[in-house]
Amino acid sequence: MARLADYFVVVGYDLDKRGGSEGQGHILQRFPEKDWEDNPFPQGIELFCQPNGWQLVPERERPSFFVSVLTDINSERHYCACFTFWEGLDNPQLQKAEASEVDEDEVPGLVQPAQVFAPKSLVLVSRLDHTEVFRNCLGLIYTVHVDSLSVPLETVIGNLLTCVIPVAGGSQRTITLGAGDRQVIQTPINDSLPVSGSSVAHLFRQLGIVNVLYLFCAALTEHKILFLSSSYQRLTDACRALLAIMFPLKYSFTYVPILPGKLLEVLSTPTPFIIGVNSFFRSETQELVGSMTLDVIIADLDGGTVTIPECVHISLLPDPLLQQTQTALSMVLDPELEIADHAFPPSSTQPSTLKIQDKEIRAVFLWLFGQLFHGYRWCLHIIRIHPEPVIRFHKAAFLGQRALTEDDFLMKVLDGMAFAGFISERGPPYRPTDLFDDLIANQVERIRQEECSPHKVMNHIKELAEQLFKNENPYPAVAMHKVQRPAESPGHNDPKNLAIFPPLDDVTVQLFIDHAAAKLKTAPPVVKPELNGMVPSGPPLGDIVDRHGHVLANSARRLEVVRNCITYIFDNKMLEAKKLMPAVLRALKGRAARVCLTQELNQHVLQNRAVLDDQQFDYIVRMMNCTLQDCSHMDEHGIAAILLPLVTAFCRKLGAGITQFAYSCVQEHMVWTNMQFWEAMFYSDVQNHIRALYLEADGGELSTSSHGQQESGPAAGGQELLGALELASEQSRLWPTLSKEQQSERVQKEESTVFSQAIHYANRMSYLLLPLDTSKNRLLNRSGIGDVESVSNSYVTNSIAGSMAESYDTESGFEDAESSDVANSVVRFINRFVDKVCNESGVTNEHLKALHTMIPDIVQMHIETLDAVHRESKRLPPIQKPKLLRPILLAGEELVMDGMRVHLISDGREEATGALGGPPLLPAEGAIFLTTYRLIFKGTPNDPLVGEQVVTRSFPIASLTKEKRISVSLTMDQFIQEGLQLRSCTFQLLKIAFDEEVASDLAEVFRKHMHKLRYPQHVQGTFAFTVGQSGKTLVEHKTKDKNQSIKTLSKNLVKSAKRTIGRQYVTRKKYSPPTWENRSSLQSELDEDEISVSEELDQGSLTLSSTIRSSDRQTMSNVVERACCRDYQRLGLGTLSNSLTRSKNEPFRISTVNRMYTVCRSYPGLLIVPQSIPDSTIQRISRCYRQNRFPVVCWRNSRTKAVLLRSAGLHAKGVVGFFKSPNAPSAGPSQADSTSLEQEKYMQAIISSMPSYCEPSGRNTLGGFTSTHMSTSDSSDKLRQPKIGALMKQVMGGKEDVPGTFSRGALGQRARVISLSQPRVSGKARNPPGGKWGSIRGSGRLSAYNPEVGNRLSSKESPQPNGGPSEALFLRQQRAYLYIIGDKTQLKGGKQDSFQQWEVVPIEVCDVRQVKNSFKKLMKACVPSSATSEPSMTFHRCLEESEWMCLLHRVLQVSVLVVELLDTGSSVMVSLEDGWDVTTQVVSLVQLLSDPYYRTFDGFRLLVEKEWLSFGHRFSHRGAQTLASQSSGFTPVFLQFLDCVHQIHLQFPMEFEFSQYYLKFLAYHYVSNRFRTFLLDSDYERIELGVLYEEKGEKKNPQVCKSVWDYIDRLNKKTPIFFNYMFSPEDEEVLRPYSFISNLKVWDFYTEETLSEGPSYDWELVQRGRQERLAEEVPDKPDTTTPKSQRHIVWPCYDSRSRVVPDAITKLLQDLQSLEAELVLPPEKWKDTWDKIKANQRAEAKLENRPSFNSSLLMSSNLSHQRRSQGVYLPESGVGSSINLAMDRETSTTSTPVAGRPSTSTLYSQFQSTESENRSFEGILFKKGALLKPWKPRWFVLDKTKHQLRYYESRQDKECKGVIELAEVESVIPGTPTMGAPKNIEEKAFFDLKTTKRVYNFCAQDSPNAQLWMDSIQSCLSDA
Repeated sequence: MARLADYFVVVGYDLDKRGGSEGQGHILQRFPEKDWEDNPFPQGIELFCQPNGWQLVPERERPSFFVSVLTDINSERHYCACFTFWEGLDNPQLQKAEASEVDEDEVPGLVQPAQVFAPKSLVLVSRLDHTEVFRNCLGLIYTVHVDSLSVPLETVIGNLLTCVIPVAGGSQRTITLGAGDRQVIQTPINDSLPVSGSSVAHLFRQLGIVNVLYLFCAALTEHKILFLSSSYQRLTDACRALLAIMFPLKYSFTYVPILPGKLLEVLSTPTPFIIGVNSFFRSETQELVGSMTLDVIIADLDGGTVTIPECVHISLLPDPLLQQTQTALSMVLDPELEIADHAFPPSSTQPSTLKIQDKEIRAVFLWLFGQLFHGYRWCLHIIRIHPEPVIRFHKAAFLGQRALTEDDFLMKVLDGMAFAGFISERGPPYRPTDLFDDLIANQVERIRQEECSPHKVMNHIKELAEQLFKNENPYPAVAMHKVQRPAESPGHNDPKNLAIFPPLDDVTVQLFIDHAAAKLKTAPPVVKPELNGMVPSGPPLGDIVDRHGHVLANSARRLEVVRNCITYIFDNKMLEAKKLMPAVLRALKGRAARVCLTQELNQHVLQNRAVLDDQQFDYIVRMMNCTLQDCSHMDEHGIAAILLPLVTAFCRKLGAGITQFAYSCVQEHMVWTNMQFWEAMFYSDVQNHIRALYLEADGGELSTSSHGQQESGPAAGGQELLGALELASEQSRLWPTLSKEQQSERVQKEESTVFSQAIHYANRMSYLLLPLDTSKNRLLNRSGIGDVESVSNSYVTNSIAGSMAESYDTESGFEDAESSDVANSVVRFINRFVDKVCNESGVTNEHLKALHTMIPDIVQMHIETLDAVHRESKRLPPIQKPKLLRPILLAGEELVMDGMRVHLISDGREEATGALGGPPLLPAEGAIFLTTYRLIFKGTPNDPLVGEQVVTRSFPIASLTKEKRISVSLTMDQFIQEGLQLRSCTFQLLKIAFDEEVASDLAEVFRKHMHKLRYPQHVQGTFAFTVGQSGKTLVEHKTKDKNQSIKTLSKNLVKSAKRTIGRQYVTRKKYSPPTWENRSSLQSELDEDEISVSEELDQGSLTLSSTIRSSDRQTMSNVVERACCRDYQRLGLGTLSNSLTRSKNEPFRISTVNRMYTVCRSYPGLLIVPQSIPDSTIQRISRCYRQNRFPVVCWRNSRTKAVLLRSAGLHAKGVVGFFKSPNAPSAGPSQADSTSLEQEKYMQAIISSMPSYCEPSGRNTLGGFTSTHMSTSDSSDKLRQPKIGALMKQVMGGKEDVPGTFSRGALGQRARVISLSQPRVSGKARNPPGGKWGSIRGSGRLSAYNPEVGNRLSSKESPQPNGGPSEALFLRQQRAYLYIIGDKTQLKGGKQDSFQQWEVVPIEVCDVRQVKNSFKKLMKACVPSSATSEPSMTFHRCLEESEWMCLLHRVLQVSVLVVELLDTGSSVMVSLEDGWDVTTQVVSLVQLLSDPYYRTFDGFRLLVEKEWLSFGHRFSHRGAQTLASQSSGFTPVFLQFLDCVHQIHLQFPMEFEFSQYYLKFLAYHYVSNRFRTFLLDSDYERIELGVLYEEKGEKKNPQVCKSVWDYIDRLNKKTPIFFNYMFSPEDEEVLRPYSFISNLKVWDFYTEETLSEGPSYDWELVQRGRQERLAEEVPDKPDTTTPKSQRHIVWPCYDSRSRVVPDAITKLLQDLQSLEAELVLPPEKWKDTWDKIKANQRAEAKLENRPSFNSSLLMSSNLSHQRRSQGVYLPESGVGSSINLAMDRETSTTSTPVAGRPSTSTLYSQFQSTESENRSFEGILFKKGALLKPWKPRWFVLDKTKHQLRYYESRQDKECKGVIELAEVESVIPGTPTMGAPKNIEEKAFFDLKTTKRVYNFCAQDSPNAQLWMDSIQSCLSDA
């Protein structure tokens, strides 16, 4: 029974304390005055009566009523029903004003009302929630007061305070307050179920289903929820509703349905809450909420919205449940939805009344919790029964068995406070039960069957709703209420009528209360029937999960494998077990297999022990490790729990009395360091023992105690006859019947059981936490055991763990200290565990102290046993590990660190793992070797089936780009603590894990050595220098020479060189440099030359260290060779003759201005400059360019005489000066002006050197050449022109519709000019020189892209048909003489030369950073570090993201443009960045494309030496070869160039003498540092080190080649590996490759690898390796029994395909060699053999006098006529056209393709035998027969490839009727109709073809067609 009301309070407006605008309330009276003992008076009621604040109002408001809820310190809720009405009083403002006469603050014009109204509240405080009853009672008191009824108020209040009603039980109680009223109070049947009235239904109506579900999930997962409404009562109802649907969970955080405005700060509390606030405070709450990181969810009841801030993530219900819940709710709230589409809807489907609907909604949530929590009782551990049950919930087991371990929502709910309360309340097995217990126990099966049928679900929900409704309304409603309400009289609101609420007589009220209290004391006590009973547990979890199908479908086969393997192990069939092992380890990734493993192992344990031999032990341990390793966090507990007893059971004997248990080998798993795991295990075991205790006590009639021991899994005691909970329930029932002695005996027994288990667990934990080698603090370091809080699920990830290096130095003599350190942390961990579990399970303090003293002893004892085990285990013969294979080393290569046993782990390349088919070569076990040159892994695959293969992976140490520590877990063995991932720029990745036998400090030493070798202090520390050297070979000069200036020395050298070079190539006379004595005479000779060395530079900065050997005979020839003079002579760019004898008509000369490297450090000593420019000018010009790299000539086109120049970009200040107009007035001859003038002079000198440039005749025509190419015909020219323009536009990246394009006027008109802002410039442009076009002046935005350049180049106007120089032609030929390829960013603000002699082409270049980043991404794409299945990480996606192909495209595109420009007679200067990266790439590619010489071995070598080495590409810096350049990182500019060459090689395979392998060889060795060729950054540095002029004939160590070129030459003599058999060059062929990304291929250098022998670029190693392997394969005795198969399986990533499956020619050459060996003939060099064969071919072909296409095609030298046009020939039905891929030069509008100049690329599809396939142009022509024969139509085919015109009877005809060889054609001219010609054809359709033998007359269908034919034939002729 309980009081209906505890307190009655009258609260009024406090007139004395009025401050500012806010009033205050105060308690006028309260009854009873004294607090009840069981229920103190709640504080702060006056705030809650007026939550919006106490205010006076001008008009009386209606009475209001609401209930607010206060929570006291004991979490008891007090319901404060508050009834407020308004009483009039005279305005205090007016009274005040009269008193102080005039108040300055008063605002005039505001009329103050005479009377105002103050609020007064009647408050009823109760612990029961009967809202309606409270409303009626307070209403009655008000009515009595207002209507002045005859009943005294004291009586009514006295009756109210003494009314007592039952709390629950379902009875009805009628009460009356003595004012003629009567009320019936209905109590609920069961007070554990919440009473909700219709509030839940209202909440759903206000917010909707989805919003309420959000709030529901938010409340369960402990978020902050704020309700807003303008109605107080609605706020209370909404909060009540939210709590009702959370049943059976109870909300335990801050709960304030109505929060007063004064307490709004409460909202900024960090804890979760459910709070309601009046919308009146909306803005304030938003400010508050806004200031506190916005983690409050706001539900607006009036607006129906729920606002969830972005930072809040609400975990929603798991998926099928969420859907089912929403469906069920919509069926309750909106039943019409389901039948809305029915054709014949039922007559009416109204939703239930609100009260019923409310219960239906709650039933849905009850059903939902039934789904969520079913089976929870199977995961309860009861650890004490007496005196009070102590119960723990095993969360991990619950989630694991429900297969919901990943579910966010359930995890949070189970971790929450509400669930903890749920367990403590509902955990005890003997207590009253309610609806929810019944649902969990009896209806789970039903819920599961109904899942799929919404209607069955609805029926179930309706049943539940009925029970809920019955709980609140057990009887039909009785209409016995009678409560008076105030009379609504007309004068009701008249203030005169209303008296003030009178003060009450407290004595009278107190008398009522005392009287009632006395009466209660005398009444007999109410006997409450005992409703306790056993709580049923419901069906166990396991079954349900299995039916859900969470077990692997294909697990049966896997389980079979696991079972078989274990059987084999215990039957000692080790070989069988070994074969199954990999499959077993794979199977153990599945849960079923893991459980199966534990069950199988359990069967082999007898009396808690199973002794194994070494190999069995090893296998069992491996399987256990694998099982534990692949567990998820949640499953881990289940599996580890079952394994825990097993790891202490399996053991092996090591020696006398020494046994090693399995636990010492499975310690490396995080689960052992997780406090929660140990607690769960402990509780589970305690529960079993306590159960056993009572079973025995009951007379042992159930002998299941032995099971109990084993059944330590999470579902403990699940399937046994009597579960622990049932047993506990029975014991609790019997407890009151026992005598005191029996009770205390039971308590004591239980307590000692727990105590003994605690000791047992202290032992167990020390087993698993103390490492075998206690000197290493391994496990503890990794997890920081000492600090793991038991609450936090602290999983330290492997990678972190692995990265904590163990730096224990065991030899330092501190062993004891360290082992005790291990001991201490283990002791601490166990102590914390013991404290926690013993406190929870009520162990006495004495016992706890005993435990604490015991634990250190246990640990110490265990450490001692472990030491013995560790000692013995070291003596064990090691497990048969594969023996370490030694790598083959190069001559001069030395081991730095001998092999360390490692495992090579597979990376993201799947070929080697067997994922793409083929054998799993990786992971492999072997050793890593560090030599002075390479990092080598050599070993054998782990997979026993591939065990005999050898796996080799290596890369040069100098190519290491990234080293990263990783921690690796190998499935096969125990955890391997640390590993390294080493990435190399030769596209190799070594992912290694150190074996446990490798000490961690050794791994550290390895890393240090590696770093030292990778980044030597100086370039002399690299392998190329240290190889084969015992000491330094730097020759020091004698002391007396110290002060001799090296400068003068090299001056002399160069000087004498100049004099001798001219003769040298002729006479080859040996040259000896002058001795020191002759120095003075030489000096005087030097002075004859007009060049003087610039003296401005500081002497000191120039002295070369004394390394030029004065006695080196060949120094000079080396200088000359190095300066590539041979090449310059070949190109006709000048010779090194004395200045006097120099022929003045040569346009260029070789200048020695840089012989001392004073002008430019990074340029070679000898440079080509224009004849007319003196050296002094050069020195000045050089300062305008970055790094002083001024323009020099590096190549000249032998046909057009155009030259190619290279330089760096201009300094920023030089740009504008350079482009200043020469005639612009300047203030004075400043320094800058003179420099820019000299620059102009320099440019002009270059232009003047070109034969096309002849001042008088016409600056504006290119016809100055006598080259056939230019003058043959306009048509071919016309076809070519647009090409360059298009290229230019592409290169410059412009669009057609750039706002600055010009419309060109006719000749006389003034061109439109885009002028700069300076007026004088535009003024000058107004009268352009006659016949010239105004210069282009772009301001900022436009100058970056210069559209005119493209337009002028693409020359849109076509010449007149007869080829005469029309005006248009005149305009067209405004091609500039010199194009400067410059960087867009640099050329801003410059203007073009107004005479258009040169033109700047601004392009965007890729800077070094881009190349570096792109390369990193390319490496990751080609050699990923780990396999990934993400679609965003596929190879092609990564390749695209790396943008490597785009960079290649850009370089190729610019190069092709330059080639085109040079080929049409304009010179080009490439002037980009610092002139040593992109410039070098472009210049080299241009020469390679334009000049066939550079496509041979010698030429390519020369090209690289000249452009890359001499012109100072910074190989050491870009390759990060030394410590100094380490930070700049690796930038493969040269590799990019080689890749471009590779792309060109692919498109033109017949044009290169060298093979693709040659390019790969260079790509590998330019970073390998094996040769000195690619070391250092310039010739200057090489001379300084004495590398440049090394004697060719040094024979100190013939094995060691210092130059890569010598090595290639040497190797090329031995083997055709570098030679391209398809080499069949065309004379003077200019290549124009396609550069679109679609035409580029990924270089296989990036992706291929040969695991059998490592990279094939160190040829000697590969050869020696192959010989060794062959030697091994030759058997000792010939095996005659079985014929040996000649078959050999070739694996793509293992074998070298080129070796195993060589191409035909290599194979034939090899066969020749072996035959020679067999016949003991002297071996012939392969090159000689090859040349002979080719010579024979030529002879045969000549005899046959026709191109031989049938026999040995590739070697045919008759390919000179085969034009290689990359066309795919499609014999179409209409026209057999050649479809050119990519950038077509033909811009014809007609449908028939025009045969323009063929793009010379190769798809060698030409060589089919049917001649009809090669059709460049075809159609019908009438041909006049021979003498007196008629004209006949024939099908003519023009074949560029075979260079002939063939004709056939008809289109379909395969038989050729005749051939006209184009080689014999002399001319094609328009003809005239002759006799018998076809009628009705215009005259212009006739043309004649004149050959050396006769004249052919042709007639086309019309004149355009005839013109097309003539053009096509003409272009063929001109191409020839």
